[in-house]
Amino acid sequence: MKNVMKIRIKFRKYGNLKFIGHLDVQRYFQKTVRRAGIDVAYTTGFSPHQIMSFAAPLGLGQESNGEYLDLEVNSFAGSAETADALNKCGVEGIEVLSVSVLPPGAKNAMASVAAASYTVRFREGREPDFDWRRHLEECGSLKDGIYELRLEKNALYMLLKTGSAGNLKPSAVMEAYLAAHGETLKENALLITREETYLDLGTGENRQLAPLDAVGKICGALSNQDGEIGS
Repeated sequence: MKNVMKIRIKFRKYGNLKFIGHLDVQRYFQKTVRRAGIDVAYTTGFSPHQIMSFAAPLGLGQESNGEYLDLEVNSFAGSAETADALNKCGVEGIEVLSVSVLPPGAKNAMASVAAASYTVRFREGREPDFDWRRHLEECGSLKDGIYELRLEKNALYMLLKTGSAGNLKPSAVMEAYLAAHGETLKENALLITREETYLDLGTGENRQLAPLDAVGKICGALSNQDGEIGS
């Protein structure tokens, strides 16, 4: 198999497209990559498909400012050029924010995820019947995997454990919090935005969280004969 470069694409998902599922997002990018003329690498065999890997799937109905996918390419037109081409061929509701080249040996996006941050708000008319802001400090003791929790105006900021080693959802935190006060989370009560997805550059218990694109770098045009090549 010939050498390929691995690139990491950061994108946001918003508006009406928050209601499409993960498989639809995958199909969207497969089509957009082809339309944008990206020199994507394909698997071999009877049914070749683009070599593409997403980070943690986003919950249906949630917006995000920090989604990631990895793509293997045979050549690379440049970070800015690739992002621009994808956005020109895309639709409103998904916007590519950056494209970076990964170093050889970097883990794929899915295997790298260690945490994610969220902004959580209550829909108007679906707030709890008690002053939940006054008792916010109690949330931290409800579940393992809450790395940070704080109030920002009328929203909650949460930094939660995410990935194959454990996956804590914002809705689960709020359900447990309300249950501790004898309340049930009302249906469709939360507006959730994933703000960023993180990997862990630390060792053991010494957590050192950084955005998933921290391991890549912005590059100009490259061919698979240049230095920034994975295998």
